[in-house]
Amino acid sequence: MTGARACTEETAQVVALVEAFNQAFNRQDIEAVMALMADDCVFENTYPPPDGTRHVGWQAVRESFAGFFRSSPGASFETEEMVALGDRCAVRWRYRWGNHGGETGHVRGIDLFRVRDGKITEKLSYVKG
Repeated sequence: MTGARACTEETAQVVALVEAFNQAFNRQDIEAVMALMADDCVFENTYPPPDGTRHVGWQAVRESFAGFFRSSPGASFETEEMVALGDRCAVRWRYRWGNHGGETGHVRGIDLFRVRDGKITEKLSYVKG
């Protein structure tokens, strides 16, 4: 685990699921990512400010993640802290990127996950800056 403590079996399963999601996301493995998402999942992106875009349903979320992977091939998320309780998990992260011109940067943010029946039903993303 990445600094998270599991209090119950349910919480331990949520932590393991979110960690598997984050690892697959960093590999940009769309099949592995979407295997962890429920059919009725929701993803709220950080862009455009102030509210981001809401994607509802497995296909819409897949298209959003696939577009992100295409536009950000060198991107990575580093977990700074994970806190979970019951069916919820919060992940504080640092997102790093680089582009073809050699420019690099990062932002920090948080994802709020909800899990049901062993699948992610919500991933709500927020960013600083």
